[in-house]
Amino acid sequence: MNQKQKSKIEVTLIYLVILITSIIIFYPLVWTIGMSLNQSTSLYSSSIIPENFSLEHYKWLFSEESDYLLWYKNSLIVSISVAFGSVIITSLVAYAFSRYQFAGKKNALYIFLLLQMFPVMMAMVALYIFLNMIGLLDSLTGLILVYLGGQIPFNAWLVKGYFDTIPRELDEAAKIDGAGHLRVFWSIMLPLAKPILAVVALFNFMMPLFDFLLPSIVLSSQDNYTLAVGLFNFINDRFANNFTRFAAGSILIAVPVATVYLFLQRYLISGLTAGGTKG
Repeated sequence: MNQKQKSKIEVTLIYLVILITSIIIFYPLVWTIGMSLNQSTSLYSSSIIPENFSLEHYKWLFSEESDYLLWYKNSLIVSISVAFGSVIITSLVAYAFSRYQFAGKKNALYIFLLLQMFPVMMAMVALYIFLNMIGLLDSLTGLILVYLGGQIPFNAWLVKGYFDTIPRELDEAAKIDGAGHLRVFWSIMLPLAKPILAVVALFNFMMPLFDFLLPSIVLSSQDNYTLAVGLFNFINDRFANNFTRFAAGSILIAVPVATVYLFLQRYLISGLTAGGTKG
């Protein structure tokens, strides 16, 4: 077997793997879209290609009978707050670790790395007790604070790696011109770090929208539900009879994520590739 035949076999195998992966990814998505367009509300009578297309389930979600808009608003409040707060907190922490020398810096970085090895589920009981003690249980504020605190280790490590790639000569030149630490951070570091900060913003915007476990533990009032918890409880008692409406609600979750992704698209690739080049 010559080299040309081997290359053809390799390319064929690559395309085969891509095809199988695409089927695994897109088949459930196509089913969800198809079910959301079925007229019936039953899971068992739904089909991947509806015989009669209907938008009645989408219309029902926006009616007074449904709390979907309230859950959507709660999710957007949490997601926007977490994305915005994560960018601010992470950039400040990463700047301190990248540019300053202080006692315990190396050990703190190791602790950040170590914390990423443990699943979030290990802290659920402690988080529940803590939020109950400070009176923030069953509130969006408490949920936002948990998300903000939990994102610091991974994001700070990621952004620090990007900050380390920015030449220190730029800092020194700005300080010679009279700029202070805050001015250097705001006028030099942040504009140059837009790609990695866009990655942080996107990841932290998506997480509250799709997360079910933490909100289901923290939130107990229906008025405070996020989309994941609300949709689950919506079908929990009547799974087969409400699944098409559940599918319609799930499809609409992709709208804000796609919007943010398109807005930050030009920064994402460079941010993901450059963030881990230096540690």
